[in-house]
Parts: sequence; C-alpha cells; structure tokens
Amino acid sequence: MDPLAAVRRPDDPACDVYLTGTVFLDIIFTGLDSAPVRGTESWARGMGSSPGGVANMATALARLNLRTSLAAAFGDDHYGEYCWDALEQGEGIDLTPSRTVPGWHSPVTVSMAYEGERTMVSHGHEAPPEKPAPTCPPPARAAVASLTPGRREPWIAQAASKGTRIFGDVGWDDTGAWDLAGLADLEHCEAFLPNAEEAMRYTRTDCPRKAAHALTEHVPLAVVTLGAQGAYAVDRRTGETAEVPAIAVEALDPTGAGDVFVAGFVTGTLAGWPLADRLAFAGLTAALSVQEFGGSLSAPGWSEIAAWWRKVRSLPDQDPEALRRYAFLGTVLSADDARPWPLRRAVPTIGFRRSA
Repeated sequence: MDPLAAVRRPDDPACDVYLTGTVFLDIIFTGLDSAPVRGTESWARGMGSSPGGVANMATALARLNLRTSLAAAFGDDHYGEYCWDALEQGEGIDLTPSRTVPGWHSPVTVSMAYEGERTMVSHGHEAPPEKPAPTCPPPARAAVASLTPGRREPWIAQAASKGTRIFGDVGWDDTGAWDLAGLADLEHCEAFLPNAEEAMRYTRTDCPRKAAHALTEHVPLAVVTLGAQGAYAVDRRTGETAEVPAIAVEALDPTGAGDVFVAGFVTGTLAGWPLADRLAFAGLTAALSVQEFGGSLSAPGWSEIAAWWRKVRSLPDQDPEALRRYAFLGTVLSADDARPWPLRRAVPTIGFRRSA
C-alpha cells in the first residue's frame, strides 16, 4: 500500500519525510490499577520495550508506508543497538543520516500507563555534536520539525530552500513566554500543528478555533487538535476551514498519540487529500493508537486501519453521517490490507539470544 502512488514522479526525492531528534529507549509498564504510591512497590501485569522520542513519529510515518529518513544519535550500548535494529530492520526506516556515538549511553524513559493517562520518568544526556557538522539534510518531500522557543535550527531553512515542505510541531513552552516571535523557524513552515492549549496561549485567545485563524497570520495552514472534541484547521491559501469530531474510544495510553496524528495528517497532505479527509484520517490513526499501550508500539499501519473500517461498517445502527465522513477510505484501502487487528509489536525485554 503506497499512499503516494498517484503523485509519485520519476524525479522525486527518494525520501518522503525527514526527521531529526532524540531517540529514547521506552520501557512501558502496563496493567497498573492506579498511580504508584509513595513508599510502596507496584507490580505491573505487562510491559513492553520500544524506541521512543522522535522514533514515535518516525515509526508512525513508516507504518503508513512513507519513505522515512531519520537523523539521530544512538548510544553504542545494548539499548542503542536495539533501537537501531528495531527502527531499521523492524520498521524499514532509513538511518543513513544517523550515527552511533562511542561511549555515550542511550536516553531512557520509563512510562507507567494507568487510568487512561501515563506518568513518565526520563534520563539522558545531550549527545556530543557531530564533527564535522552535517551540511544539509537529504532531499525530501516533507520534514517534521519540532520548533523550540528562542532557537533556530539551520537545517529547517536549508530544507525549505530546497523545496521540502515543513510541518511544524511544538511542545510546552517552559519559559512561560508563549511568544510566536520566539518560534523563528515558523516562517519556513507550511503547516503548524499545536494542541488547543498551546494555540490559545501563543495567540492570547480564549477559543482554539479563534487561535487557529490567528495562527494563519504566521503560517499558511494551522491545525489545532481539540482532544476529545477532534481537530480544527484553517488554510489561509484557500480560505478553507474544516472541523472533524474525534472518534469515541476507550483510551488505554495516550503516549505518542500526537505524533501519530501528525503522521496521519502529513500522509494525507502529501497524497493531496481534501483538508477534512486529512483531519479525519489523522484523528482516526490517533484514536487507534490510544487503544494500545506505548508510543511507537501503538502506531497503526494500513492493516489496522482497514480492519477498523471493515469492522465499523459491519456493526448495526451505525450513524450514516459518521460513516460518510470516512468513506474516502474505500478509495484508499485495498483488499490486501485486510489482516488481523490489532497487531502486537511489543517485546517484554531486550537481548534475547538468537537461536543458531
């Protein structure tokens, strides 16, 4: 299943989406009935290990069959070897721009999922700078950039100047300034995808929809996620707006759901889908992910998407309007995508000996 088959040309870059950032080893404890209590020992009924951090986004893109290239530092410990192998061999991600750093240990996050939420504890040190520094990222259709207040990343401007479409992501502003001028690289972005709280703080508005419109003064396309209410988008270039409600699901673990949403939206954008279809698809992939545990562990592929579409159409008393909202999947999916769902990808530990 190649979502970009209809738009590919012989002279296109080999890479669909380029990413850079920090890869963590995620250790996820599941099956906790409540948050750990101080001074006590809690036992989890399950656990899994997987690459995390920027690997969540890279895996979500790769499972949607986008040709994904990742530039990251990996420790030369067993954790680093495991993460490299899981991403390159397990997910088919191009790690040519990545490097192994001798003597540097892998960053680690321990995540505990309970009551639909999660608590995380992380440890790591910044990787030493690469010498010589890379001159420019590889040619790519698109790149997802994590924007940092008060800091420019030279690769973003370089990639944009070569025609790469930049999708801007952002995290919580620990400085408390919430100054859009501080997001200097936003000027290179085609789209900006904050959540509702971030969007309202950056625009000094009291409504996420107003915030989306205000953001289009700084970026052509603003997409604001509304949590359980879905997502809202405004495209300044066309004047188009779209809002799609969220799919009601039982959320087991929201880790990585935002990354999965962005991956779904990037996929639909590169494929040339209408704005509302892109929002619906991004919301669907995020909804599927929160029903499983872990970050990259839970990112859905086309088989899970096809199984969901097949299942919801078979249920009685479905809302016809809701089904029509996702009818575009019928033209995207093929019969070959029908496989059992969900697919379990978690491994309980690292370093099993391979049989001879």
